[in-house]
Amino acid sequence: MNTHRPIRIVAWAAVAAFTYLLAAAAPAAAAEPTAVGLWQRTDTGKPTGKPVVWVLMLDRGNNLYEGIVAKTFAQPGQPEIAVCEECEDDRKDQPVLGISLIRDMKRKGRVYENGNILDPRNGDVWKAMLTVSPDGQILTLRGYLMTPALGKDEDWFRLPDTAIAQLDPAIVAKFMPEQAAAAAAPVGAKPGTTAGKAKAAPALMQKGGMMAPPPAK
Repeated sequence: MNTHRPIRIVAWAAVAAFTYLLAAAAPAAAAEPTAVGLWQRTDTGKPTGKPVVWVLMLDRGNNLYEGIVAKTFAQPGQPEIAVCEECEDDRKDQPVLGISLIRDMKRKGRVYENGNILDPRNGDVWKAMLTVSPDGQILTLRGYLMTPALGKDEDWFRLPDTAIAQLDPAIVAKFMPEQAAAAAAPVGAKPGTTAGKAKAAPALMQKGGMMAPPPAK
């Protein structure tokens, strides 16, 4: 009587099941949502709140991500800030529109960490991390001083592609050249011409103002 055959069958079945799980997991990992796109921050932290600022998240290559101020909105009772007079680095006296707001974010799945965020109102720079929701529609910003455990969260919300049409053409031309070329192309232009090939990147809505949420006291 061959007692080894059932054992071999079970082993083969286990290997086959493990291989199937790996194959199924690979597409899922590749399809993880990204922070790249346009996001809106509102005064209430809810999607229905009034917009405060739009931030365009960019993939700068080498697993580095940056967020720039793509559009600002006047707030009742608050002075408008055109330039970052209080900045102490290379952003000093730069226009707030188009300024590098989020820097040095490194992606790890749906989490972006080891970065920082600027408050253009006073030049303060906070440590920060970002987390994209599983459906890719909410970007949670956590600003902090020493450790994320002492930080505070706020949610930003993804904007639709159509929101790009509301951006200053100079912002689109500088940070989204393919979209700018597509918008400038004549109607009926063929792929490969000045129309470009890329479609507008997804946008995101953010909540609150342009600054990082203050660390918890």
